[in-house]
Amino acid sequence: MAVTPRGRALARAVACAAILSLSAAMSLAGEVDVEAVDVSREADGTYRFDVTVAHADEGWDHYADRWEVLSEDGTVLATRVLAHPHVDEQPFTRSLGGITVPAGVTHVVVRARDSVHGHGGNEVRLALPDR
Repeated sequence: MAVTPRGRALARAVACAAILSLSAAMSLAGEVDVEAVDVSREADGTYRFDVTVAHADEGWDHYADRWEVLSEDGTVLATRVLAHPHVDEQPFTRSLGGITVPAGVTHVVVRARDSVHGHGGNEVRLALPDR
């Protein structure tokens, strides 16, 4: 049976749609979410962040590897490196203190990333206490 030009075009369209669907599914899979943030002001005026993240860590090749505190203009104020996978501990909370926030910054954004997909998933925007 001969394939017509219309049949080839239809086959290409179906193949492209399948590739786009797979690409979209892969880009959404495995993103790390910030589930909760507790922030407190220390006596010295710096801040402490306790951040809870959730991610389907698979081991050393794919895991949540950091979270960051950013000003609303996107400036990274602090980074907490997560040094190992948390396969059996989900969600999990890690802390970072001594964070200096510039004067005038009243709100921050906390985001996380994983070793495969980078930044993605749920971010949390919050007001700083005592500002």
